[in-house]
Formats: sequence, C-alpha cells, structure tokens
Amino acid sequence: MDQAEQLRILKASQQSRPLARVITVTSGKGGVGKSNTSINLAIQFRKMGKKVIILDADFGLANIEIMFGAVPKHNLCDLIYQKKNIKEIITWGPMEVGFISGGSGIAGMSNLSREYLKYIVQNLVQLDAIADIIIVDTGAGISDAVLEFLVASGEILLVTTPEPTSITDSYSLLKALYRHPRFDENMTKVKMIANRVSKESEGQVLFRKLNAVVERYLKIPMVYLGSVPEDIQLSRAVMQQVPVSLQNPGAKSTAAYERIAEKLLGKEEAERQPKRGMAAFFSHIISGRKK
Repeated sequence: MDQAEQLRILKASQQSRPLARVITVTSGKGGVGKSNTSINLAIQFRKMGKKVIILDADFGLANIEIMFGAVPKHNLCDLIYQKKNIKEIITWGPMEVGFISGGSGIAGMSNLSREYLKYIVQNLVQLDAIADIIIVDTGAGISDAVLEFLVASGEILLVTTPEPTSITDSYSLLKALYRHPRFDENMTKVKMIANRVSKESEGQVLFRKLNAVVERYLKIPMVYLGSVPEDIQLSRAVMQQVPVSLQNPGAKSTAAYERIAEKLLGKEEAERQPKRGMAAFFSHIISGRKK
C-alpha cells in the first residue's frame, strides 16, 4: 500500500470529533529529567481538571512505567499485531493518568495492510475522546525515531539543563530537526524548560544562550516556559517511584511544574496552540516512512 492510500485512510477519520492536544517532550541527551517532566506535567494537568494520557515512545527503556510503579500488560505492538483495542493497552497510573507503552510497534506501521491501518486509526481516534491532552515522551538524542515524532508534533517541549553537554546536545537536536526534509517551522512550536537550575535567573540565562545560537543559525523560534530547580525532594520521589507533584505538593519542584502547566494551559497559550489530535499526529509519521 502506497503513502497516498495510507493518507486517504487517515483523512477518512478526520470527521467532526473532539481533538486532543498533543505535546511532545524531548531532550538532546539522556538523564536530564525528560520523563520526570512528562509525568509531573501530566499530574498537574490532572489537578487542573484535564484528562491526560502519556505515550511512552522511548523505545527500549521503561522510564515512565518505572516512575509510575506499574508494569503495563500490553503495549502499542499488541494494538497493531494482536488486535487489542485502545482501551486494553492503557495502564492507569496515579490520579488516573493514562499510560501507553509504545514498545517497538510504531517502527513497522508504514508496511501495514489497509485492514490493519484502518483498525489502528479507528483506535487512535478514540484517544481524542478519552484524553484532553496526550503527552508523547520521546527518547533522547537525534535518532531517526525521535526525529519522526518531533517532525509530526506541532508542540515540542525541550528539556535542557545548565550542563554544557546538555546545551550542546539540545542544539544538535534542533539542528537535526531543522534539516529534516519534512520539518516546517511555521507548524511547530518549540518551548524550552530549564531543568535542575540553582535559581530562576540561571534558567533565563540558559534560554538566552541557546536561543541566541538557534535564532542565528536555525531560525527556529523558541519560547521559554520556565525552570525547575534542583530539588532533593524530587530525587527522593524518583527513588520511591512516586511523582513529586503527588508525594510532596509543597516541594520547590512541584511548584515549578505547576507554574509551567498553568502557562501551557493559559488562555492565550491555548488559543495559539491548535489541537491536531492523534490521527493527524500519526499521519505525519506514516506518510514520512518509506516502504
């Protein structure tokens, strides 16, 4: 089945229906707190009354399920190859945040038959009705898999720390994204979160440094969302496999995640960020893959 046929099937699902807001969280290198950001923002969104599902697209690792303290029975592969329905592969974590393990299922989606593709799309459309916000937690770095998700996303949260290697790797990631043949800077908003900073001013300086280079060489507009401080309470929460936003509502890091979530859901920000839904998100991934 060619790409045109795949897209016709996907577009057939674009009827009048609710659309979820898809937010993709990424980083230039591992170990900077990307998955922690995904989980704690999800908890904050739930506190604000939003229904949230996290898609763990970090293939080969299980950061989200470890932090949730839950082992999923099924993953996206079971939806694709075992004909499980979308509700069967969702694991429900703290505060009823939904979680879907990506497994390695997405890698083979371009070679699926018409029957399989229709089945997947019908299930993905259901996610838009189940969740207000879908957070896609990608792997770290500039692998092809990560870039596929970023190109498909209209809203990217880039987690960076003050470490020189984190700054350099964040720039390398954005450069790879900029050079991707299907990247459209007019359709994608990149928003940076400074993690593990000693004070807010350090986060602002970090953003200015990275943004200056990005504006000069890549012409990708970036927005600064805010910072999350270095916090021993967050480290303790990770060790106990509980999101700090639940374990310690008074922690400095919890307050930071709350501010970032409020900024993302603010009226002005929400109006600037159109909802695209999961079917549209995956249509970009499928259409970009070669047979």
